[in-house]
Amino acid sequence: MATVMQSDAIELETHEMPLSHRQNVTQQVSDSTGTLINHEGVAQQLKPADGGIAAWKVLFAAFMFEAMMWGFSVSFGVFQNYYSKLPQFHNDRNITIIGTMASGVPYLGAPFMALVVRRYQRYRAYMIWIGWPICIIGLLASSFSRSVGALIVTQGLIYGFGFLMIYWPIISFINEWWIHRRGMAFGVITCAAGVSGIAMPFIIESLLERYGYKTTLRAVAVGIAVLTGPLIPFLKGRLPPSQTSVVTRQNWSFTRSPLFWVYSMANIAQGLGFFFPSLFLPSYATSIGLSARQGALLLALMSFAQVLGQFLFGLLSDRVNLNNLLLLSTLVAGIATFTAWGFARDFAPLIVFALLFGFFAYGFNSLRARMGTAIGEDPTVALATFSVYIVCQGFGNVLAGPISAGLLTDGVRKDGYGAWRYKAMVLFTGACLNRSGQFRLETCVSVLSIDPRRPR
Repeated sequence: MATVMQSDAIELETHEMPLSHRQNVTQQVSDSTGTLINHEGVAQQLKPADGGIAAWKVLFAAFMFEAMMWGFSVSFGVFQNYYSKLPQFHNDRNITIIGTMASGVPYLGAPFMALVVRRYQRYRAYMIWIGWPICIIGLLASSFSRSVGALIVTQGLIYGFGFLMIYWPIISFINEWWIHRRGMAFGVITCAAGVSGIAMPFIIESLLERYGYKTTLRAVAVGIAVLTGPLIPFLKGRLPPSQTSVVTRQNWSFTRSPLFWVYSMANIAQGLGFFFPSLFLPSYATSIGLSARQGALLLALMSFAQVLGQFLFGLLSDRVNLNNLLLLSTLVAGIATFTAWGFARDFAPLIVFALLFGFFAYGFNSLRARMGTAIGEDPTVALATFSVYIVCQGFGNVLAGPISAGLLTDGVRKDGYGAWRYKAMVLFTGACLNRSGQFRLETCVSVLSIDPRRPR
């Protein structure tokens, strides 16, 4: 989950201010050459962007935070499989809400937090120092929970809110340090959760089987604290924060663009079907007679494919027509869902599905930043549209729990489509993904004369 915020918008804001404002606000006129001129006309030298020790430190720290904290959220399918087998949680259909809250809060809170970060740039480091312990406290509190409702609040809501406070300040730092090579940096961060997802499901599954969920949650909290805490001092901005926070009015003219609404509908449709495989593949595997370890392996394989898919789709979005990439992503993922998952009776078809879905469905997430630049040249438009698209997918994330309760049926028939219990879920997932692609296909053959090949 990463975005691209245009540092040019930050750097040019002060040019649009009245003279009275400029006297109190440093003019940030900088680029990758490292030149800054304040309101007195005094040039200052900044550390180099797009390289150098400081830039790489920020990128490495961001990678680790994304890998550990978002990686934990996307590994919830292992927890869900374990919780559903516990006598005190057995057959509680609200278990899925735990995971959807942990990842849904960062999605739905994106526009609000993006505005907060833009308004209070000088306090970004403090936001991280506040959000980081909230995540740790949420996990520790969840280890004392004895009901699904308590887990929803602690492992879901509190953890998700803490991650929301951490995520956007980090992304704003990245966009100050990486300008011309921003696509590369974006690809690295996007891959982080996939990298951790290769190993994290096995680690969590082993801890759950040996020690139970209480000790496992405490161990995860300690692990996140140890691996991310020492990196917080590396997370610094490249541009000096303004002494007075002044925000220019947001340009909302992009909402009149038909392409904006097409992309919005595509993100909503994709989001409605996107989260079910990562949540239910382990449970599906055990329902057809596979082991919990094989279920964890499927998530690891999906994460491996996610790393490749997100990096490659993000890289190609600089060079290849965006419409083609969107169609390829959604249609292949949808067809794989209808076939490889729906007809899976043993381990091999599920491996194929995990690899195809991980590569193509997750590749869609790397394209959102380019959707914004395809709509308008104003740098603030790219940020605003990205936050809107994050919310569009976030609706699907939050609704995944309640929707799944209505899609799952009682009883398992291994010879039935979707093992019978998951039939409606498989059909719903595939239909949502394919419908997302059809939104773009309908636009390609319409009268819209927009060619979103690359950011302008």
